[in-house]
Amino acid sequence: MVVYSFYVFDRHAECIYKKRWAPRPNSSSKGVQSNGVSEAQSQSKALSAEDDAKLVFGTIFSLRNMVRRLGGPEDNFISYRTGHYKLHFYETPTSLKFVMVTDTKTSNLRIVLHQIYVSLYVEYVIKNPLSPVEHPGGIGVNCELFELGVEQFVTASLQS
Repeated sequence: MVVYSFYVFDRHAECIYKKRWAPRPNSSSKGVQSNGVSEAQSQSKALSAEDDAKLVFGTIFSLRNMVRRLGGPEDNFISYRTGHYKLHFYETPTSLKFVMVTDTKTSNLRIVLHQIYVSLYVEYVIKNPLSPVEHPGGIGVNCELFELGVEQFVTASLQS
């Protein structure tokens, strides 16, 4: 299993933590796009990490709302898969959103995201008296123990 990236969003839609392990595979086809721009030119204008996080949050927000409208308030959005990657989602009772992007062969990681929340985020960020409760203006999680824990958790238990 390959983990491409991991995001944590707060209740104000700010990305407070992001980590990339491997670039996502390119989902466009080779050649010239419909607007006449070659694929090599469009890849050179790759998204920044900030823009990537905004697109991921927008996707989650839209899919979560669609699931709730179609299925009712008790239904939850868990994951979705494309031909090139799978996005896993876990939302806490305090509206923190944990997102992991992996390859398509990965099974559901909702329990893994919950473990990251309980074992790492709560222990190293929430219980840390120096860590801010709110992250205004995109100030992210700045806790070395959390970052190290996520890195070790993903490399040891997920990437085999």
